[in-house]
Amino acid sequence: MSNTFVAFGKLLIRLSATGGKLLESLPDLALHVGGAEANVCVGLARLGHETRMISVVPDNALGIAARDELRRWGVDVSGVTQVPGRMGLYFLTPGAIHRPSDIVYDRAGSAFAAADFADYDWRAALEGAGWLHVSGVTAALGEASFNAALAAVRAARAAGVAVSFDCNYRPKLWAAWGGDPVHMIPQLMAEADLIFGGHRDIELVSGQKFADARAAADHAFLTFPRLQRLVCTRREQVSADHNRLAGLMYTRDDTLETQMYEVAGIVDRIGGGDAFAAGVLHGLIKGETDAKALDYGIACGCLKHAQPGDLSLATASDLDGFLSDGGFDVRR
Repeated sequence: MSNTFVAFGKLLIRLSATGGKLLESLPDLALHVGGAEANVCVGLARLGHETRMISVVPDNALGIAARDELRRWGVDVSGVTQVPGRMGLYFLTPGAIHRPSDIVYDRAGSAFAAADFADYDWRAALEGAGWLHVSGVTAALGEASFNAALAAVRAARAAGVAVSFDCNYRPKLWAAWGGDPVHMIPQLMAEADLIFGGHRDIELVSGQKFADARAAADHAFLTFPRLQRLVCTRREQVSADHNRLAGLMYTRDDTLETQMYEVAGIVDRIGGGDAFAAGVLHGLIKGETDAKALDYGIACGCLKHAQPGDLSLATASDLDGFLSDGGFDVRR
């Protein structure tokens, strides 16, 4: 089976307040390109894998810039098409100490959200793919985006392509159009071999409360016969700038957990979950053990917190260095 990794989802431009200022003060804004699925694509490309992005961007300078940022980091963007419309934006006020981060979305009516994928040839788009990755963020953008994501994962399943799905529950996005995540998200989960999500995601879609995370995982395995792995992070927040992070993986027969890592002096935590996903997938695509894949995930997730922007740019040697505890001396 091919190891080419394909992702379907939107691209966004993020504008971040700088210098610890609030958005209301109209500060200088730092611009970054991102998007849940695109972040994973770039993360895996940086780790040495062939990746391809399927998306729609506007036929203007912002759309071209977003597409070309992915190409810059080694992602095949032949599946990114351009149409008239606008670029989806979001504005970030980074958290600091006891003030949490805050996001304002401005992507209603974006070129991606307005795109019609009804007649899209998913079989051709997935040619040569070993994995397809989709996210609950794409499903939350509207009925057309949800239907497209569902068609994509079902086409992947029919073609024998492994499917990973990141729940990425975004209540603001679902509420904006009156979507029903409790009914819709499980349809995507049902097609997945690997789900990035925790016990709260399982509680959301099941309408049940569970005694612990293992019980939630067991319910997921019972509900979704195709599911082989449920993977998530455990995050403890000392402050906005200081977190603790561990990775967890549930299989049908086992529970794995990494050590808890201190992540202090956080530069930027946006995209940390996508970096974690990229690290786990990196290990699985390489044929590593589940434990090693989980270690790669937590290494990639932790390293992302030290880098500005949405994209994870860690290399395979960076992950190995993190896991070997090689210290912080300058590499010469």
